[in-house]
Amino acid sequence: MKLTVWTYEGPPHVGAMRVATAMKGLHYVLHAPQGDTYADLLFTMIERRNHRPPVTYTTFQARDLGSDTATLFKTACQDAVDRFGPQAIIVGASCTAELIQDDPAGLAETMGLTIPVIPLELPSYSRKENFGADETFYQIVRALAQPQERTTRITCNILGPTALGFRNRDDVEEITGLLSDLGIEVNVVAPLNATPADIARLPVAHFNVLLYPETGEAAARWLEKTHGQPFTKVVPIGVRATRDFIAEVAAITGLPCKADESRLRLPWWTSSVDSTYLTGKRVFLFGDGTHVCAMARMARDEMGFEVVGLGCFNREQARPVRAMAKQLGLEALITDDYLDVEAAIAAASPEMIMGTQMERHIGKRLGIPCAVISAPVHVQDYPARYSPVMGFEGANVIFDTLIHPLVMGLEEHLLTMFREDFEFNDAAGPSHHGGAAPVVVTEASQVHLALQNHRGGSLPGQMNEGVSPDGQAAADIVWLSDAERELKKIPFFVRGKARRNTEAFAVQKGINQISLDTLYEAKAHYAR
Repeated sequence: MKLTVWTYEGPPHVGAMRVATAMKGLHYVLHAPQGDTYADLLFTMIERRNHRPPVTYTTFQARDLGSDTATLFKTACQDAVDRFGPQAIIVGASCTAELIQDDPAGLAETMGLTIPVIPLELPSYSRKENFGADETFYQIVRALAQPQERTTRITCNILGPTALGFRNRDDVEEITGLLSDLGIEVNVVAPLNATPADIARLPVAHFNVLLYPETGEAAARWLEKTHGQPFTKVVPIGVRATRDFIAEVAAITGLPCKADESRLRLPWWTSSVDSTYLTGKRVFLFGDGTHVCAMARMARDEMGFEVVGLGCFNREQARPVRAMAKQLGLEALITDDYLDVEAAIAAASPEMIMGTQMERHIGKRLGIPCAVISAPVHVQDYPARYSPVMGFEGANVIFDTLIHPLVMGLEEHLLTMFREDFEFNDAAGPSHHGGAAPVVVTEASQVHLALQNHRGGSLPGQMNEGVSPDGQAAADIVWLSDAERELKKIPFFVRGKARRNTEAFAVQKGINQISLDTLYEAKAHYAR
């Protein structure tokens, strides 16, 4: 396992917890050492849930390893059934417990429990959280879904929403309303708020709506193969994708589907005079594959942005992300290392980042505004208000999400006119970034700006990442005070690129001190 300060995905048993926490009447017995209960905080603190996850831990300690940990697991299993009275339980091991090979599935089968016991085999050292959620939901559906007659009216199931998902609660409400407008009733939403009894009646619906491929595609494919239920392929994020989704539902059902677009504001807003200055803004996208692909299409076709980079952290979605990148003339970045993402963003010098909680922090470091479009996210992205990202109302929400960082950025640019003011001076930093003040390098201090790690990162607040054409870092370049003052007059969202270009020019010319003349010479050089 790779240890890191930040991680996009936890181990697969956290994905299993997302499914168990989303459902009702289901309990998860997890063979895990003392300390793995940290995962409870993900739901009670970050998602602000008012109850803890339905998980029982064996919480074995080091001294237990010399005794019978299998008995400890069986005792925890029986206690969970007696105390919580679930309709079904899922059993598995955390990454640490997997090493002692106690076989929770086999142990549970020998106990003779009167409720369904669903074993989970989650490869902790080769797969991650989204896979764990997808596999867990698939195993639950496979174990509990029963062949049944279809409903008289055309109905569907909504598959994929889990706990800790990005706006899943509100997306389900929005798409349920949209389907109702089309004359289609929702049979079951799963796993969110579903019981094992609800899972058993999934096959009565005529088709499935797959909202989140990361966590529901395996189950959707099994239901299609085993119970003859087709599933939707279009994720309704954005105006055009929502219209495509409606057309796809019409093709599956044969119904004359026509949706009410009276609440839709995005098309008019994006074509209004107040938004035309946003056209052509350069954006970089990174997150889970589904949201990145949908948001890239929306950014290009509906907002008029120029996508200069995109990628995802979950390798299961690498193929569609690479296909989207090819359409945009780009090469997709598939990585779960945030340092690689930071380096790619710094190289692309976008005017806005569309990403996760990690990219929010990267944006603060690089001085680039960020709009959050994908999990993993923090508490502020689980709003108490209704705030979907799918359907027509979701398009309105996304418009606000994307435009506000750029509008605030414009405001900060105007405020630079008051750079000598105590509150709005340049050293205070842009208020909407919330980061530390930038490090100021003066001629008198002779502070040498150096790249702080092998990936070309910077000190918090710095934008000194100049690199020569042959890859030599501009670590020994000193900015003189007159050039530093002139650099501050450049709008903050392109200031980093101007600094890097100037330093690269200086290295190429063998200059180790950047004066005002050097800055203008570099500007003329790159303008040719």
